[in-house]
Amino acid sequence: MRKFFQEIKADLKFKTAGPGQKLSEPSRAPKEKPKAELAPKPRQAPTDEAQKAAAAALARLELKPKGKAPSASQEAIKNQVRKELMAEAAASEKGLSMEEEEQEEEGAAAPSVSGVYFICPLTGDIVRKDQKEKHLREAIQAYFSVDPVAASIMEIHTFNKDRERVRVCVETMAKYLDNIYLHPEEEKYRKIKLQNKVFQERISCLEGTHKFFQAVGFEAKTLPPHTPHPSLGLAETTEEYYVLREEMLSRLEELRDCKEQLLSSEPVRAQLHRQLTLFQPSAAAARFELPHDFFNLTAEELRREQRLRTEAVEKAAMLRTRAMREKEEQREMRKYNYTLLRVRFPDGYILQGTFYARESVSELYNFVRGALRDDWLPFELLGPGGLKLTDENLAFNECGLVPSALLSLAWDAAVMADVEAAAEEQQQRSPLRPELLARVQTLS
Repeated sequence: MRKFFQEIKADLKFKTAGPGQKLSEPSRAPKEKPKAELAPKPRQAPTDEAQKAAAAALARLELKPKGKAPSASQEAIKNQVRKELMAEAAASEKGLSMEEEEQEEEGAAAPSVSGVYFICPLTGDIVRKDQKEKHLREAIQAYFSVDPVAASIMEIHTFNKDRERVRVCVETMAKYLDNIYLHPEEEKYRKIKLQNKVFQERISCLEGTHKFFQAVGFEAKTLPPHTPHPSLGLAETTEEYYVLREEMLSRLEELRDCKEQLLSSEPVRAQLHRQLTLFQPSAAAARFELPHDFFNLTAEELRREQRLRTEAVEKAAMLRTRAMREKEEQREMRKYNYTLLRVRFPDGYILQGTFYARESVSELYNFVRGALRDDWLPFELLGPGGLKLTDENLAFNECGLVPSALLSLAWDAAVMADVEAAAEEQQQRSPLRPELLARVQTLS
């Protein structure tokens, strides 16, 4: 920058005079000389913006009155050039910063998994978490064309969330069917009054119950009431009933089977898809990028909670007992529904799967065994810090393995020595299943 100003100053000597001097013809002579004679020594050219700024400053000098102090004019030129160059530098720096941000966004790590997925037990389809309930309902509705009794029982147990109300409901419905099975000759047991208080409070208000009665052989009928005594002076009205069809009296065993099925059924639950993935050995194994599906809270709420927790820890870490800290940590772990776990094998391969945060460690051991060529090989799993996961009944959130964790697998040394000795003459092979190795991925 200093060299640039010196060159500008040298150019200005042909246009200005010293204090108290007049401009003479010889002093103007250099202005008319060929530009080649005035050209400075070869140097790195300034930027286009800087050249424009200098040219503009020189042009303004030509228009200024001759009587003005030349030192002030030179200072003005320098200040203007300085402003222009500083503006250019700021613009360049801003542009560079924007480019870096764009590069960071483009190079941001992709999520380790795209979300949480489930397997529909009726169709076998894999659906995302936010589509699970909708897909399950559609699958049960479609099942009515296959087995209406089973489909209606699925609705009762699956879509009514209050488990106690469901229990009372199915027990009451079973009682109706029992009375018919035990007393088929009694007409009163083959009719169910829909306005009955027990029926209204325990059965009618739950989803799927009316479909069940229709599926097992009841039909809706409007019947007159029992003829009242003339002295009561009551007006006759009609009432709604479910009445068992006559042909069902010859199929009472089917009715009993329906009752047993109603009592023994469980809610239809989509199975969590493990999303089993095998990765090549990678130094990025401990880096997890989790989608929002893994959290109960939104991303913004989680950031706020993390900030508040950090501040609280800094202020009160010395005032809490160990038991208090562990209790608080357990409370924090309960915020997570799912966890993404990776198991690194001794040869560097990484096995990844999705689990419920409240599943037990035994599920992880079974998951790893299912990926082995020989599932009988004994091994241990080591959590962060090398802690052995010996109690397989503990849940992942009780072990601090949520919402993600990298574990290590260690083979039983004695058994592996025997295995290697027996396979000395054979080609060395990975303990993982060949079909997994065939679709191994690279961890980004």
